[in-house]
Amino acid sequence: MNQKILGRKIIFFELNEVPFRIIDYYTQKYPNSALAQKLPQCYQYETHAVDSILSPWITWATLHRGVDATHHGIYHFNQNLTKINQKFPPLEQILSSNGIKTGVFGSLHSYPLPDNLDNYSFYVPDSFATNSQCFPENLSIFQEFNLLMARNSSRNISTKVPVEATLNLLAHLPQLGLRIPTLIDTAKQLLTEQLKPYRKNRRRTYQAVLAFDLFLKQLKSTQPDFATFFTNHVASSMHRYWAALFPQDYQNFGYNDEWVSRYDGEIDFAMSKFEKFFTQLVRFVDNHPEYTLWIASSMGQSATTAWMVKTQLNLTHSEKFMSALGIPDDAWYQTPAMFPEFGIVVKEQWVEEFGNSLSQLSIERRLIEFAQKEDGLFALIFGQVNLPQKKVTTALLKGRLISLEKLGLENISIEDETNTNAYHVNSGSLLIYDPQDTSINKNRKQLSCLEIAPMLLQNFSVKIPEYMSLLGNINNNSNRVYKDMLTTDLIHNQYINLKSKI
Repeated sequence: MNQKILGRKIIFFELNEVPFRIIDYYTQKYPNSALAQKLPQCYQYETHAVDSILSPWITWATLHRGVDATHHGIYHFNQNLTKINQKFPPLEQILSSNGIKTGVFGSLHSYPLPDNLDNYSFYVPDSFATNSQCFPENLSIFQEFNLLMARNSSRNISTKVPVEATLNLLAHLPQLGLRIPTLIDTAKQLLTEQLKPYRKNRRRTYQAVLAFDLFLKQLKSTQPDFATFFTNHVASSMHRYWAALFPQDYQNFGYNDEWVSRYDGEIDFAMSKFEKFFTQLVRFVDNHPEYTLWIASSMGQSATTAWMVKTQLNLTHSEKFMSALGIPDDAWYQTPAMFPEFGIVVKEQWVEEFGNSLSQLSIERRLIEFAQKEDGLFALIFGQVNLPQKKVTTALLKGRLISLEKLGLENISIEDETNTNAYHVNSGSLLIYDPQDTSINKNRKQLSCLEIAPMLLQNFSVKIPEYMSLLGNINNNSNRVYKDMLTTDLIHNQYINLKSKI
């Protein structure tokens, strides 16, 4: 189906969990930055996440589908989304099925590739995909490298480099779009790690730096009508180092001056890389005024507690764990998830036994947390902090003592000794930069995350699914927000006509 696009093309940059507290801090500290210079020209909305459980794999699913988690039911990575996507499809699926050329790069729950790629300009699934398949196929070279690096650095950063995947990536640099300045910057980072080993924590940021080059090439070469790019690098830094940047946020502060001085520049560093992404995207939309640039988070973060974490419990040998719980080797497999969650898929005939065993497993007299989903998927939560340093930490399985070692669990030392110094809150951010609108000092307004999907659909004159309007997402507020951005009477009239039919 070829749908006429009545609105503007959109770059939808998903800057995970970054609130205005960080945006305002950065722009005030660096007034000559592109972000500071352009911020007054952006429409600014403080967004509100509506979900009762605030995790990015939940709140992004809500934003992309225009319904909250009590309806879409997505609570874990690698759930089977077949039925969910039929009932509450994500934005990229709705847009592409309406003839809107779409590009996807790393958005959460974008794995696996769609069966029909006809209206996709490019498609790179998220970093929790179970294989490296991408569209076009050559992007799989980067994805293989990306997935291996992500798996190796869940809690502590690994210095291991996947040799074969790295050599394959290096051999295809020009065609993939990795730029020379990026390679020089990455080389400097590797050199810095030799002088200051604790700086290897910045590798999380450099995965985003490498990925952005590929995204930018696809954006420039294919110029889709709608394109997404997801990055977690600032959110990751905020979780770990908020206390170093904002020690005044805590009544009880458990870090010493050395720790603060070592890590107080990490959020600035992560934001500086976003600043470079932002600069290049602004340059692109300035040269292609048919585009607008949206910078969105599905929620935000704020300070929690500030105390040192020496160790956390990690599932390092899943084979031992499953054997201890009586599940044979050929009856399960592990799926990617975000630490401290671990995904295990068990064959149907073993689901009940595995669930029963998990319900009788406790560590230090506390039952472990887990959730059972469809198709044999179990989400296990470990990550217990600062467990007693004994030869045998107390674990009970079905009433009998068992060592952590026999369970495949290990108290790993946390290299940067960080707690979760900041955690998820409802308040997020949305910036919209329109090169055709040069007015400044736009007032900051409030917006529900449920309104973003309808706004995007309205831009492309795609019919808003009935369930969005029935659940109250299309209201006077979204009417007001969308009219703020309308640039022609024609689009305004089209929007009013559409609104009157809902």
